[in-house]
Amino acid sequence: MTTAPEQATDLVNVTIDGIQVAVPKDTLVIRAAEQIGVQVPRFCDHPLLAPVGACRQCLVDVPDAGNGRGFPKPQASCTLPVAEGMVVNTQVTSPVADKAQQGVMEFLLINHPLDCPVCDKGGECPLQNQAMSNGRGESRFSGGDSPGGAHNTKRTFPKPINLSPNVLLDRERCIVCQRCTRFADEIAGDPFIALVERGAQQQIGIAEDAPFLSYFSGNVIQICPVGALTSEEYRFRSRPFDLVSTPGVAEHDACGSAIRVDHRRGKVMRRLAGNDPEVNEEWITDKDRYAFAYAHGDDRITYPQVRDEDGSLRPASWPEAFAVAARGLAAAKEAGGVGVLTGGRLTAEDAYAYNKFARVALGTNDIDFRARPHSAEEAAFLASHVALSTAVTYGDLESASRVVLVGLEPEDEAGAIWLRLRKATRARRTQVVALAPYTTRGLRKLGARVVPTAPGDEAGAIRSLLEQSEYGVDASAVVLVGERLATVPGALAAAAELAAKSGARLAWVPRRAGDRGAVEAGCLPNLLPGGRPVADAGARVDVATAWGVDHLPEAEGRDGDAIVAALVAGELGGLVVAGVDPRDTADPAATRAAIEAAGFVVALDLRSTEVTQAADVVLPVAPVTDKAGTFVTWEGRPRAFAQALANPASLPDLRSLSGIAAEMGAPLGFRTVEEVRAEMESLGPWDGERPGLDTPSPSGSDYSTNLGEALRLASWKQSVDNGVMQDGDKYLKATARPPVALVSTATFDQHGATVTLTGDRGSVTLPAEVADDLVDGVVWVPANSFGNGVLADLASPGSTVTISGGEA
Repeated sequence: MTTAPEQATDLVNVTIDGIQVAVPKDTLVIRAAEQIGVQVPRFCDHPLLAPVGACRQCLVDVPDAGNGRGFPKPQASCTLPVAEGMVVNTQVTSPVADKAQQGVMEFLLINHPLDCPVCDKGGECPLQNQAMSNGRGESRFSGGDSPGGAHNTKRTFPKPINLSPNVLLDRERCIVCQRCTRFADEIAGDPFIALVERGAQQQIGIAEDAPFLSYFSGNVIQICPVGALTSEEYRFRSRPFDLVSTPGVAEHDACGSAIRVDHRRGKVMRRLAGNDPEVNEEWITDKDRYAFAYAHGDDRITYPQVRDEDGSLRPASWPEAFAVAARGLAAAKEAGGVGVLTGGRLTAEDAYAYNKFARVALGTNDIDFRARPHSAEEAAFLASHVALSTAVTYGDLESASRVVLVGLEPEDEAGAIWLRLRKATRARRTQVVALAPYTTRGLRKLGARVVPTAPGDEAGAIRSLLEQSEYGVDASAVVLVGERLATVPGALAAAAELAAKSGARLAWVPRRAGDRGAVEAGCLPNLLPGGRPVADAGARVDVATAWGVDHLPEAEGRDGDAIVAALVAGELGGLVVAGVDPRDTADPAATRAAIEAAGFVVALDLRSTEVTQAADVVLPVAPVTDKAGTFVTWEGRPRAFAQALANPASLPDLRSLSGIAAEMGAPLGFRTVEEVRAEMESLGPWDGERPGLDTPSPSGSDYSTNLGEALRLASWKQSVDNGVMQDGDKYLKATARPPVALVSTATFDQHGATVTLTGDRGSVTLPAEVADDLVDGVVWVPANSFGNGVLADLASPGSTVTISGGEA
């Protein structure tokens, strides 16, 4: 039997407003009407939420067509599935449906306040629009004393209610459509908002015994069809019709979420979720929504600076800064060479420019985007299994039988991935298996099966998945590995082996937006653009020919840690550094010492930092709103975005590098984003042999489980923490989860509710909480939620720390 008849049996014929249309079985009437261009008014309906029929605004007339498919009264089209032969008349053709919709609208407006001029939703409000299009021309409700003697007073409440530091509730505006409560229950899994009271007194309120712990709360503001839910930061700051909207891509993680940037007079006023069904659908994290004020801070660099003879930084023109940088880097090149640390926040175009600048102008392969703990094994893994790979997509997360998470906490580190997994697990299509030290809140909401794994034991735990069929890792599974595996010997090789032997698809999920694009652009000591290995002579000739140079450096370069060590040892003469925070690096103290020891430092950054204060030349760079560019998602999907604002105070990184290279007599051949994109496209991907990945023998961690002596440290960054790109919004900062040390019950009983942890870099004292299933001998702390962070103030994750009872 062919597939066509099978598909035909799944279609249902229905007539809507006299037009016959065939739609898939179980399609809702409101969706079927959309297919013929009829928009039935609605408030509670949302395509990504389960039908509820709460507002009744979408009533349609379904007469009896002689086949038993009719109803005597108007029906809610958002909950009614189509049936074969059904006849539907919407407000377009049916006076019955039109009158019903007008009646519902009249009821909704009885208590709704007439405060549109001061309401944040005014100008983009579905209630406003549909009151005009589907409501009565005049209201029969009269405020004050009516001629009939009745006293009609609209219901009012004290306002606003702070549902959280970010989300405010004006209860009198609420029409109880339940979009917000359904989002909290179905999508985010965070019951921070609920229906309270009953009957005519039913209203939205704070859920009972439910602390506000949601990373996705801002979505309820956006989907609210009235002005009942508003943003504390945006409230009363602008009108929708005063804003200019520009599509964008979120810059806080590797998910590539579509956003909408609303700006006015050169300043971003708010950000909303974009609609991209293939990536983030219509949801974004609160960090993507609110964390944009960092670009407006008082410490933003607005002009180039050069270090004067007296040792102080002074303002300079762009030509002078380029010339001084060129002379200094040329001298440093002769004095031993220059290292390049780019960080992970660059667009793919800027990353490509750094790569070409290092190889052509500086003549070095000493370049690395990984300003974080990393390893040579990770570099080999990125070259062999990540570059040019598009093995897994968001859609695959929904269709996979199993999704295995290793070294990745998606709710904290990749919000859009977590939302897709939540959707898949709620539909019972996918089971999540996580190798983790304990069951996190995010994993619990996914119903994940946790394989207890101490930091350092991941390689052995990964291999055990093949040996135990109960985990179901086969060709229908997906394995997602996080960047934290980089420092676990053999873990990435074990993940590659698991994928190869089981047939499962493998994907690497970095934490930062620019990481995947930096891999493709060649910001690695062992990789050239397009996945070309530095060690391959043919690959070097290929790139050199495209770039119009005689040759490229042959030996693989130093990675980030080796660049730092070489600067401290005096083996390198200079450093080009872009947006690197020493606190994030593997050894913050060593990074600071390297910057201090470098003979000449060029810093390209957005804001004043300890790096720019130590640099010899400082060049201000444009934030994502002030330039066009492309972020590459963890999937390998390019996500291009346009420039939203024009700010002459800064330039894209690639433009500054082009200016310096020209002064050095090694022009890069481009000055604009469009020219870089054209060159990247013409260069294309590598079609030669991919480098291999050694498979080290599995090694387990060797650490004491003596609770009075030492514990293995587990840590990762939470979604909202002390990250510098979250500066400027005190309301978002107030939603950060307080820093605690998670310990086992035995550790808690021995040391109490406050503990002091001591590592090789310092000591921290934190409140202790029990994680019931935490692996014995392990303590977990957030990586960047206190002080200067775990790497600077305590120890490297995976190492041993001692624990003692702290002062209460």
